[in-house]
Amino acid sequence: MKYKTLTINTAVPSPPRARVLIIYTGGTFGMIHDAAGTLLPFDFSLILDHLPTLRNLFLEITVIEFEHPIDSSNIDPSHWLAIGQIIQENYQQQDGFVVLHGTDTMAYTASALSYMLQHLAKPVVFTGAQLPISEPRSDARENLITALEIASTKEDDQALVPEVCIYFDSELLRGNRAKKAESMHFDAFRSENYPALANAGVKIDYNRSVVRSAATGKLSLLTRFDDHVSILKLFPGISQASVDAILQTPGLKALILETFGSGNAPTAAWFLGKLKKAIDHGLIVLNISQCPGGMVMQGKYETSRSLLELGVISGGDMTLEAAVTKVMVLLGNYTVDETKQRLSISLAGELSEG
Repeated sequence: MKYKTLTINTAVPSPPRARVLIIYTGGTFGMIHDAAGTLLPFDFSLILDHLPTLRNLFLEITVIEFEHPIDSSNIDPSHWLAIGQIIQENYQQQDGFVVLHGTDTMAYTASALSYMLQHLAKPVVFTGAQLPISEPRSDARENLITALEIASTKEDDQALVPEVCIYFDSELLRGNRAKKAESMHFDAFRSENYPALANAGVKIDYNRSVVRSAATGKLSLLTRFDDHVSILKLFPGISQASVDAILQTPGLKALILETFGSGNAPTAAWFLGKLKKAIDHGLIVLNISQCPGGMVMQGKYETSRSLLELGVISGGDMTLEAAVTKVMVLLGNYTVDETKQRLSISLAGELSEG
C-alpha cells in the first residue's frame, strides 16, 4: 500500500510541545468541493488554511495519507494491518496518533486495532466527521482539534489516555466499546455498556478511573487475521434454509450468533440440532445480544440454557464490532482451543469480567 507523507509544525518558531501522527484513510472528513461542486479528497498541505487554530496547539504534526482514500464501507483487514504497521513504525518518534476514518466501520477498525496493538502505552484516537471539512457547519474541525489535543496530552510525562479510542461530538469512547448509532446527527457513536473516557466542553474532563493503564513492555503488532467468520442474526420465523446457508459456509470456523435480549434463542429441535452438529464438528459459536445495552446471561432463561449446554460461548457485554474483530484476530494468531479460552477474557477492555 502506498502513502503520501507531510509534516506540519504548528509551533514555529517555538519548539513543539508534542508530536502527533495523523493517519488519513479516507471518509467524509477529508472531502472538499471543487469549482464545479464535485467532492474531492482534501489536500492536507492546506490544513492550516482550513484550521488556523491548529497553531494554538503547538504541535509537530505528521500526516500519512493513503494514496487512494478508502470509503470505510470498503475497509478490510488489509487496511487494519496497514494502520497498525504505520503506528508501529512511527511509535518511538510520536507522542500519540490520530486516525481519520469513515464513520460507517470506524468501530470495527478501532476494535481490531485494540487487539492488534500489544503493550500499547500511547493514545490512538479515531475520529472523522458527519459533514466534510469544506462545509460551513462541518463537525470535522472540532473533532480533529480535540482528538489532537487528547492524543498529545500527558500527565507526569505519561499519556493520559494510552488506549485505542474514538472521539466524536464531545465524547471520548473506548474504541472496542463504541458503536455507530446515528447517521444524520453529529453524535454518531454510543457506548451503552461502558462510560465515556472523557467529555469535552469548555475543558476536557477525563474520567481517569475508567481509562486503561499504560501497558509495559515493547509495542508489538498481531498481523494475522482469519476471515472464516460469519454472523447469524436471529429473527422470529427464521427458516431452516437460512440457518443452513450460514452453517454450511465452506471453511467456516466461527459464528457470531446475534440473539434476543440477554442471549436467548429459539428452542425448536431443528435449530438446536443444527447448532449442536456444527459445534460437535468444531465450530466456535459466540453469543452476542442484539440489544445495544445489557449483556448475554446464558442460562438465565430456558431459551438460553440450551445454548449453554451445547457449548455456545457467552459474549457478555461485547459489541458486535468487538466480537467479530476479536474472533478474526484470535483465530489468525492462536489455535481454536486458545481462541475459545481467550474469547471470555477481556483482552483490551472490550468485555466486563466477573
